[in-house]
Amino acid sequence: MELKELYKEIILDHGKNPRNFGKCTNYNVDAKGHNPLCGDKVHIYAKVDKEKKVIDLSFEGEGCAISLASASILTDVVKGKEYSLAERIISDFLMMIKKNDKMKTNSLDEDQVTTMMSLSGVKDFPMRVKCATMAWHTLSEALKGKNE
Repeated sequence: MELKELYKEIILDHGKNPRNFGKCTNYNVDAKGHNPLCGDKVHIYAKVDKEKKVIDLSFEGEGCAISLASASILTDVVKGKEYSLAERIISDFLMMIKKNDKMKTNSLDEDQVTTMMSLSGVKDFPMRVKCATMAWHTLSEALKGKNE
C-alpha cells in the first residue's frame, strides 16, 4: 500500500470512528475552538493531575472529516502524557503541518508518528490547515488555562 493511501485510510477511519469522543469523566480543563470559515467546532476536555499529567482527554465537536480525524488523533496521541511532552507534541505537530515534512518528537512510537503524519498533506491545501490544527490549538489553550 502506498503511503498516500495509508494516510487517507487513517484520516477516514478517525473521521468516521473518532476515538475519545464525548466528555471524559471528571475533566478539570476544557476549551472550545471554532473555525468560522467552515463552521467546524471542537470542545476539548482534559483531566490533568497535580503533577501536570494529562490523565484523560476527549472531545466533542462537529465538522469535516479532517477536523474530526485531527481531534481524534490528538486525543489518542496526547492522552497519558506529561504536560511538557504534550506541549512539545502539539508544537511539533503544528510545525509539521505548517512547514516541516517530518515529526521531530522522538518520544512517540512509530504508529503514533505515522498517524500524526497522515495529516501532513493538508499543508498543500491552505484552507484545510485550520481544519487540521484547530483541536491542537484548542488543547494548547486549555492546558494554559484559557477557555476559547
